[in-house]
Amino acid sequence: MQKIKSITIFILMLVAFGITATAQKKSNIKTESLSYTIGDEKFLSYAAYNDKSVEKRPVVLVVHEWWGMNDYVKRRTRQLAELGYLAIAVDLYGEGKIANNVEDAVGFSTPFYKDPTLAKSHFDAALDQIKLNKLADTNNIAAIGYCFGGSMVLNFAKMGENFKGVVSFHGGLSGVPPVDGLLKSEILVCHGGDDKFVSADEVANFKKELDGVNAVYLFKEYPNATHAFSNPDATEMGKKFKMPIAYNEPADMASWNEMKTFLKRIFK
Repeated sequence: MQKIKSITIFILMLVAFGITATAQKKSNIKTESLSYTIGDEKFLSYAAYNDKSVEKRPVVLVVHEWWGMNDYVKRRTRQLAELGYLAIAVDLYGEGKIANNVEDAVGFSTPFYKDPTLAKSHFDAALDQIKLNKLADTNNIAAIGYCFGGSMVLNFAKMGENFKGVVSFHGGLSGVPPVDGLLKSEILVCHGGDDKFVSADEVANFKKELDGVNAVYLFKEYPNATHAFSNPDATEMGKKFKMPIAYNEPADMASWNEMKTFLKRIFK
């Protein structure tokens, strides 16, 4: 009985140590707003990193959904910092705009769908800012994006951005066509098998285009997952705005783990 009691106490100590270590790691995450301008327009991006280490670390840029710079994209940025990266949520719209309805979201996002060079110029301004951080390993850069942001990071990669890799979570796939020799980065696409916003033809054409330029990519499809499957707020938003979107926890967890494996490999 004494032996069982000792083992139980030891296990409880290990669990407590793990919880304490995790809490300590999270408490070391520093966040800061990055304010800068392009012409007369002000931008408010958001950076996160572990400030208890002075070692340089890979940079991961995060592009928001069409809702803009809300709490969701900031939470994902902090999670990346907890993984050891220097992360920045890119304010693509300017002034930290957040859409509270579909009409505003469409209005904010449409100019960037229509003009990928405009989107890239806003993204590059944020990239220039994070490169100034003394912790930035500027030889190891990746970008991830959600929905609208997934479409954007795929475009940036195909437009020749010097990434090690990009990850699209439930993003659109009918962006700019890839050009042989211009696409430098590896690609991971995390796609919902029940995404009503991306047709089967769009998926097939996307793969065909990447194959045509010998791109290195992984396409992961999650059964029964809809558009916006990684966002816990998606179900409520879908009901509110009558949109075919919903949170899918298994797909969220699987895609996040796929991303972690992908980033760890490309940053070797």
